[in-house]
Amino acid sequence: MINFNECTLFSLDKQFNLESCETLPALQSWLNEQMEISESDRAILEKFRYPLKQYVHDWNEVELLQRFIGPIFSLIDFSSRRYNLFAGRSLKGTVEGIELGGQPDGLIASGFRKPEKPYFCFQEYKKEKDAEGDPAGQVLAAMLVAQEINEHKHPIYGCYVRGALWYFLLLQGKQYAISDGYLATRDDLFDIFRILHGVKQIVLRSIEGG
Repeated sequence: MINFNECTLFSLDKQFNLESCETLPALQSWLNEQMEISESDRAILEKFRYPLKQYVHDWNEVELLQRFIGPIFSLIDFSSRRYNLFAGRSLKGTVEGIELGGQPDGLIASGFRKPEKPYFCFQEYKKEKDAEGDPAGQVLAAMLVAQEINEHKHPIYGCYVRGALWYFLLLQGKQYAISDGYLATRDDLFDIFRILHGVKQIVLRSIEGG
């Protein structure tokens, strides 16, 4: 079995004959989906942003997760009886005869107590300096497994974080695209919140559509 941590964009492109695209329509639709952010949420996000500006260069992965990334996801609230945000859970599958597996830092899947069918959005959290491995390759490997579990019925959405920069990915068939970085220490933070909130709506539509 190949562990997600061993995967890079280069190795996945070669192994699975993937095509890296500048963008894809489904990615642009996701990134551009609009929502009104309430003043109360904006105030909370500003509170999250202040310590990020002060300490992001010094935080390790756990500190970044606990002090910034986790609170962002909690504010959106991905918890329900039908789907949840899971962290550090085992995920594995066979892609074109090759077994891939690992423990993504986060994934959104159907299920109440444990992940059942992964829908969208896998995250790999990496600190800004001295990060090991290829976070884009790691998250794409997890997305390939999710695509198999979902029988290629819909695009798979992903995200990885390196320090204050957030990157969003979309996988559709053999094609994938990665967004430009969104810098959370700037007003990009509101776009990050909006895009992540869009994941919630995508998951709900997917569950309701079967």
